[in-house]
Amino acid sequence: MGTTTPPRTLAEALRARGDESLAGLLRARPDLLSPVPNDITQLATRAGTRASVVRALEHLDRFALQTAEALAVAPDPAPYDTLLALLTGDGQGDGDGRDDAGAAITAALPGALTTLREQALVWGEDTGLHLVRTARELLAPSPQHPSPTGLGPTVAEATAGMSPGRLQEILAAAGLPATHDPVSAVAALAGLFTDRTRMAELLDTAPVEALSVLDRLVWGPPYGEVTPNPAPPVQWLRDRGLLLPVSTRTVVLPREAALHLRAGRAHRVPEPVPPALVAAAERDPQAVDRAAAGQGFMALSTVEDLLKLWNDGGPAILRAGGLSVRELRRTAGSLDASEPVAAFWIELAYAAGLLAPDGQTDERYAPTPASDEWLDLPAQDRWTHLATAWLAATRTAGLIGGQDAKGRALSALGPDLDRSAAPEVRRRVLALFASLPPGTAPDPQTVLARLRWERPLRTSGPGGTAAPGGASDLRSRIALWTVDEAELLGITGRGALSSQARALLDKGPDEAAARLAPLIPEPLDHVLLQADLTAVAPGPLERPLAEMLSVLADVESKGGATVYRFTPGSVRRALDAGRAATDLHAFLATHSRTPVPQPLTYLIDDVARRHGHLRIGAASAYVRCDDEAVLNEILADKRSATLRLRRLAPTVLAAQADPGSLLEGLREMGYAPAAESAEGDVLITRAGARRTPPRTPPVPVPEGPPVPDTTLLTAAVRAVRAGDTAARAVHKDTSETATAGSLPRTTPAETLATVQAAAMTGSAVWIGYVNAEGAASQRVIAPVKVEGGFVTAYDHTADEVRTYPLHRITGVAELADEQPT
Repeated sequence: MGTTTPPRTLAEALRARGDESLAGLLRARPDLLSPVPNDITQLATRAGTRASVVRALEHLDRFALQTAEALAVAPDPAPYDTLLALLTGDGQGDGDGRDDAGAAITAALPGALTTLREQALVWGEDTGLHLVRTARELLAPSPQHPSPTGLGPTVAEATAGMSPGRLQEILAAAGLPATHDPVSAVAALAGLFTDRTRMAELLDTAPVEALSVLDRLVWGPPYGEVTPNPAPPVQWLRDRGLLLPVSTRTVVLPREAALHLRAGRAHRVPEPVPPALVAAAERDPQAVDRAAAGQGFMALSTVEDLLKLWNDGGPAILRAGGLSVRELRRTAGSLDASEPVAAFWIELAYAAGLLAPDGQTDERYAPTPASDEWLDLPAQDRWTHLATAWLAATRTAGLIGGQDAKGRALSALGPDLDRSAAPEVRRRVLALFASLPPGTAPDPQTVLARLRWERPLRTSGPGGTAAPGGASDLRSRIALWTVDEAELLGITGRGALSSQARALLDKGPDEAAARLAPLIPEPLDHVLLQADLTAVAPGPLERPLAEMLSVLADVESKGGATVYRFTPGSVRRALDAGRAATDLHAFLATHSRTPVPQPLTYLIDDVARRHGHLRIGAASAYVRCDDEAVLNEILADKRSATLRLRRLAPTVLAAQADPGSLLEGLREMGYAPAAESAEGDVLITRAGARRTPPRTPPVPVPEGPPVPDTTLLTAAVRAVRAGDTAARAVHKDTSETATAGSLPRTTPAETLATVQAAAMTGSAVWIGYVNAEGAASQRVIAPVKVEGGFVTAYDHTADEVRTYPLHRITGVAELADEQPT
């Protein structure tokens, strides 16, 4: 007759799919690929396991999930019209716009069913839709696990175990005729609750207080507690089966009665359409790009300052890992940022591979060799490096300062900061920003509403209620952190996505760098020296100039122009780095657009004259000076008591402190000592001397199995098809083959042509094979590659990929004629 028989199982439904559809299933649910299923039956079994179904449900949008929830409370199988009625109601509503909502549901339901079918959560024709059993168990109501719809068990489920006499009493109170057995009694009561006319007549006789009780239970939870002597309204409902006992103190509103009270709807508010994004502001796209570029340049400057701060060895690592609160606070003060913002920059530098532990006995954080390479890149390339690392990072800086599941504090650079959902949430938030016209800044709350609609199970509990502050609300928190971090990093400008960020998301770092380059100011080779011992950099400076100036002066303020201040300590720092006074004078004269002020010249000369007058070495430590009066002055100073100095000779003092502490102590007293080596030479301290060994950036923690590529999907589908063909062929009557004794012998040319054709078409073949020991066997293989006198194929007999020499294959035959019809 040409009719198609509806599938009887999920395996049959999957077997009827095309290769593209199977590949789509494996792409949407990559956990089904580990390892590759042997055949369709094993694929269907794996698709029905609890862990896999939970993962699939978590990736459904709200309306697809509501469709699955409606199927969970519908009869199995459920016709399409029954499902539609559960979502739209029976048309007995109050006319509050439900017609428009019903039209939206009717238009969206085919797409939701397509999604559920593609992910193998629903199978069957529209005349009989089946929700996979595991999903039904997860979403259907039970006393231990209330349904997300708020519906309770059916009359048949709630009355299971109830005495026949009690059933007859309920029928009599409800005005129904007596029956001869409990099954027909349950059917009669369920029929009453599903008959709109008779049910309306019954509720018309109910006390007003009884209707109030039903109103409290109708949208869930459907369970309520009762006393041994319930109030008359509750007793009236119990007598007529509108409340059925679950235990001695608990009653439940049966599903059929609740659906009548809900006008047939499974959900109070179906949401077939995603919430719209609301624009918070409309801005000039060019102004957005400029603001984002400026903020991006500030981000580069902050990361550079962080690397410079930890240049000669950063803070020590806690025993449990990470950065102490005190060190985070100190770093935040140095970066002129709040502690959460400083933690973000530290984590970003770590994620980008610019910072790492140095691996020494006294382990500390320090810049990596890659940080020097990063500093040599153009500004736009440095920005794309940071932005790309941020997009992919699973370490979540927003968690710092909170607690883990065991109540332990989460520290910067510490363990337990990886959240595998972070990259997907970041990209989705930015994609929502990108969906708006250029220059449009969305309202963050509407972004959160859209994310909750797209992944409701990730932001709410089983009943659909949000769990603020808990782990289930993590996606919302990551989304809010993403909005703030994107502004800090220059991904967005004034709340809107910049064009360089759009290019980064769509076309990659090269295009983003090209968009950003014209917006970044060219570095300057000069500063403006002022008489108050300051220098003003009217813009970004070239790296050699900036590095030298940061040694010679202290940064006083940042912004569009950076102000540097010269102090005796900063000049001494430059002299400690091996610079002579003449070098400093020449440097300032070369790079200043204004004459070098006389006070600055005097400052440099004065500090240089006193620099190195005192010499410190290791005795434990000693101080030597040709001027005895200076040593007398030090000994007489009460501040030197902690150094425990004593005179060894007229020009030498010995100390019990180590050289470093002695050096620092004398500098705090206002002297300008210089450290010397065992040979008496002045030690030069240069910035940037401490680097970690080569380190790789932290590897993001993936969220579940990785999405397979096209090549793997194609090979997997071919293997599953071949295995399914082999499994069904093996179970057929093989008497004809047994009679023949073996496969027909084929010539080498025929063998080669057949396996090459099978490799191109993805089909499976029978082969006769003789191994090196001379043992003959028959095998079912799916050839993948034929070259060099060997065929590489998936061997369904051995359940693995093997390589066979063609000269050992005695014969080959296609399976096409042996497939079941």
